[in-house]
Amino acid sequence: MNPLPEHPDFLWRTPEPKRSYDVVIVGAGGHGLATAHYLAKNHGITDVAVLEKGWLAGGNMARNTTIIRSNYLWDESAGIYEHALKLWEGLEDDLGYPILFSQRGVLNLAHSLQDVRDSVRRVEANVLNGVDAEWLTPDEVKKVCPIVNTSQEIRYPVLGATYQPRAGIAKHDYVAWGFARRADEAGIDLIQDCEVTGFTTDGDRVTGVRTTRGDIVAGKVALCAAGHTSVLTDMLGFRVPIQSHPLQALVSELLEPVHPTVVMSNAVHVYVSQAHKGELVMGAGIDSYNGYGQRGAFHIIERQMAAAVELFPVFARAHLLRTWGGIVDVTPDASPIVGRTPYSNLYLNCGWGTGGFKATPGVGWCMAHTIAHDEPHPYNAPFTLDRFVTGALVDEHGAAAVAH
Repeated sequence: MNPLPEHPDFLWRTPEPKRSYDVVIVGAGGHGLATAHYLAKNHGITDVAVLEKGWLAGGNMARNTTIIRSNYLWDESAGIYEHALKLWEGLEDDLGYPILFSQRGVLNLAHSLQDVRDSVRRVEANVLNGVDAEWLTPDEVKKVCPIVNTSQEIRYPVLGATYQPRAGIAKHDYVAWGFARRADEAGIDLIQDCEVTGFTTDGDRVTGVRTTRGDIVAGKVALCAAGHTSVLTDMLGFRVPIQSHPLQALVSELLEPVHPTVVMSNAVHVYVSQAHKGELVMGAGIDSYNGYGQRGAFHIIERQMAAAVELFPVFARAHLLRTWGGIVDVTPDASPIVGRTPYSNLYLNCGWGTGGFKATPGVGWCMAHTIAHDEPHPYNAPFTLDRFVTGALVDEHGAAAVAH
């Protein structure tokens, strides 16, 4: 068994920002830190600063529910998420740091005939793309997860499920600390408590970043700020087609291990896994209103818990321990934006909605390639900003209908 990691204060330096860097990354969450790591590892670029307005990985990286999977419908989505999953499978060795990656599988339940049709279609698409995927009958669902209520007498009976055995969960904090540790060892500066307040530009180039800790000259700039991306692009005078919403989740008190996998349901709108320590981790859909508050409405939590009890009667007497919220950035086609912008040296990574954590190593790899070569990696080439002008959308609303 891997030892527990050191306290994060001892894992990286706390440098003062230099006056200039070859690359400045805005946002020290999972995507920003992974981008920094792969810039150093894959491209030898280490004159890099990662700026974080709060504390390292204190935004969505600290507030997600850690599910990792790649069973998306369209070729473009399956490509980048499967690339990420393959990186997840070797990430602990790459980082030299425990991340508690547990490939316990993910079940996506079907509750209607249309669910069944859509699910079987997705399984067939996954198989064609080399993604491990299976269609399970209710009896087979019960064998994978014995505590799921598969009675046909309930309001939303389980008619079957898709199953991805290689999917699972990881410890989100450890993932961030592992990437941060490797980036710091490469000489990259991780600068916390450093909010971006503006930019300096010259024609179609961004020449620098204005921050609460002084101005920084930048050769290239990458925005990896999730829900706050539109705040930054407004400073630069161009708009991105994203909306920011609160997204809530909760954990129960610690329980004995009873839940062997991850179960997701769009119809009753909940997903449930059991963390390594024993707490149940539950999530649901986003709040309908726009906002930057890291909390949400009580009715979302109430419905989420009711849905969980319907699927898992064994949890009826479990006690709620705490709830929290993050800020998700949602595009019109429920797919991310990763690539170039109207500024020649500015790169954008946003719009992941509820799917950002699982993509962490994959998008870091692709974003680093895009920055280093000034052209997209094949895996992120379909996710350009201009697809909203050309109409080449990658509509993943079906795969992302429940927050995950």
